[in-house]
Amino acid sequence: MKVLIKNLYHESSRIKELVFQRHVKDMILISIGVAMATIGLKQFLLPNDFLDGGAMGLSLLTERATGINLSLWIIVINFPFILVGARQISWEFALKSILAIVALSLLVHFVDFKVITQDKLLISVFGGFFLGAGIGFTIRGGAVIDGTEVMAIYVSKKTSLTVGDFISVFNVILFAFAAFLFSVETAMYSMLTYFAASKTVDFIINGIEEYIGVTVVSSKSMEIKQAIIDNLQHGVTVYNTDSGYGRRGLDPNKNKVIYCVVTRLEVTKLILEIQKVDEGAFIVQHAIKDTKGGMIKKRPLH
Repeated sequence: MKVLIKNLYHESSRIKELVFQRHVKDMILISIGVAMATIGLKQFLLPNDFLDGGAMGLSLLTERATGINLSLWIIVINFPFILVGARQISWEFALKSILAIVALSLLVHFVDFKVITQDKLLISVFGGFFLGAGIGFTIRGGAVIDGTEVMAIYVSKKTSLTVGDFISVFNVILFAFAAFLFSVETAMYSMLTYFAASKTVDFIINGIEEYIGVTVVSSKSMEIKQAIIDNLQHGVTVYNTDSGYGRRGLDPNKNKVIYCVVTRLEVTKLILEIQKVDEGAFIVQHAIKDTKGGMIKKRPLH
């Protein structure tokens, strides 16, 4: 009995340490993301009246149209997207995103940077780069500072539009307004900024698409399956397989391989749940363009 209690204590301590390390890593990534987005806005885009796409672009456009401080619009415009994210992803994701957005808003309001260049091409490219890097690092930390993707995921589940379709339509409308309210040149440079930002986001998060297929090979596959079902409320598929040659040599026994599809904002949480059960599990992530049917978003258990 003492041995069992001791083992349970060590297992609990290991899990707590994993969770703590994950949260620390997330906070570091989010902090880097917020700092880089602030540089992109304050050192490049804002002093030169440039726009971006997505919710950030809408915030910049609204600030220029109304004259009301950008810091307020960053919070107001992203707030509905975060509420959707709380329902579609998790309240933990929503809380992290709120903290990131508020931090960005405060930095934009209170911190000043020296303007580096007046060259419009450099402003578009490097402003987009720093803003995209900020968004990318924040996503890797399990949060967002631009809520357009969250809304896109929600709309794709309710309509025939894919995530990419929604984001494209959203930005076409945004840039059309920019051309109408200001100038065609402003809209064109804003499109260049958006392309630079979107490519940087893709690079930072290793080019993953809207959905990620995760394959898990572990001797504790059934425990991992139950953890995913109980803690994430996600559907899983279990394959019976014959083992080949692994790190322990030849294995003649039959094993079970788990396959699960999640949104890219949930990958971090899924991997943490797997590592809680088996830190040595073999995990492979597969980029998936889009999915229909099945059970992608989490659902309450009955």
